[in-house]
Amino acid sequence: QVQLVESGGGLVQAGGSLRLSCVDSTRTYNYSPMGWFRQTPGKEREFLAAISWGGESAYYGDSVKGRFTITRDNDKSTVYLQMNNLTPEDTGIYYCAHRFRPGRTEGDFDSWGQGTQVTVSS
Repeated sequence: QVQLVESGGGLVQAGGSLRLSCVDSTRTYNYSPMGWFRQTPGKEREFLAAISWGGESAYYGDSVKGRFTITRDNDKSTVYLQMNNLTPEDTGIYYCAHRFRPGRTEGDFDSWGQGTQVTVSS
């Protein structure tokens, strides 16, 4: 069974940085596009970033463009999300997922991880 495990969340002050990791424990998606979303209470999951299977291309949601960077290391079956210049509005649960069709909506992704909490204090 495919299992994506996120880590790297925590508490950080505004203006700080965090790097999230998403490990594919079964190496199922080493050559598949992957992405990151976040969810805040009362809102739908928000698309943040996606990366091609080889890591040569990526695209981002408007709210994080220029601040967040998605990368991957297929040798380690890991996808990363580097988050810089964080604000309290970035607080939420961050999820990685497999992208099975082109797009940036929740319905274009599957195999969601359990999420990792990010809290940004002002």
